[in-house]
Amino acid sequence: MLETWLTRTLGITVPLLGAPMGGRAGGRLAGEVTRAGGLGLIGAARYNTSEWLAAESAVARELGGGPLGFGLMTWSLADDDSLLDAVLAERPRVVSLSFGDPAPYVPRVRAAGAVVISQINTIDDLRVVEAAGVDAVVAQGHEAGGHTGHIGTLPLLQEVLESTSLPVLAAGGIASGRGLAAVLAAGAEGALVGTALLASPETVGPEYARDLLVAARSSDTVYTDVFDRARHQPWPARWGGRALANDYTAEWHARGADEETLAAAYDAADPRRGVVYAGEAAGLVREQRPAGEIVRDIADRAEELLRRSW
Repeated sequence: MLETWLTRTLGITVPLLGAPMGGRAGGRLAGEVTRAGGLGLIGAARYNTSEWLAAESAVARELGGGPLGFGLMTWSLADDDSLLDAVLAERPRVVSLSFGDPAPYVPRVRAAGAVVISQINTIDDLRVVEAAGVDAVVAQGHEAGGHTGHIGTLPLLQEVLESTSLPVLAAGGIASGRGLAAVLAAGAEGALVGTALLASPETVGPEYARDLLVAARSSDTVYTDVFDRARHQPWPARWGGRALANDYTAEWHARGADEETLAAAYDAADPRRGVVYAGEAAGLVREQRPAGEIVRDIADRAEELLRRSW
């Protein structure tokens, strides 16, 4: 069994968290990750309602029968933190407060009995979340799908591990047992996995997203802000999003168009013009598979590799 700070603290058997992917990670995905021995996080996006969160939490608990987690975009809480109240009402075991300073919210989360983690993209981010009092950090590399920073996973992970006494997890490009084994061997306490699960039938979102991901190679992604601007999502400029390249990005990425023009050209229902956030591990996703099966395979292979190496 792969025992780390993460498994001991959360009472799980696999040192793996399902990434809280906004618009993709709902209760079914989170529940299946938890049932397989990890811990699934529901993506609490700024447009979600408390009713939606309650319904998805119920699904996750019915499937997983274990702890539950949520991920929030910290920058969006500054204007309205009611979504955090809705999350805490569900009695989560883990809350991820990422993309911004979590200091105003950490005391409330810890008072609710949850473990607080933050995804970070630089050493400066590390210092901010350390000062805020989080329990652990996730070194999220540029390879990651969705919103992320500009430093690769391996350089960032090494730097973070040597710069903090907090438990460190890794995210970005981890989609197999080899990836999990690599970051555990480096000193991480576990991994946050997203892209590997995106072709699973338990994900929320259009069917075409799963098909496109299975067909994609690892070179078929682009780091861009055009999808945020087209959908009027006010993400801070420092975080772009990694998505599968398509006709829309070929036409509009780095073109400098205004938001209204981008919005008029965007079509969420069209696989050639809608967004599918995914990381550079896309080439490792070769078929649609149940999330629980993926988690178990990652864990078994990582344990086998580490046992052989050690």
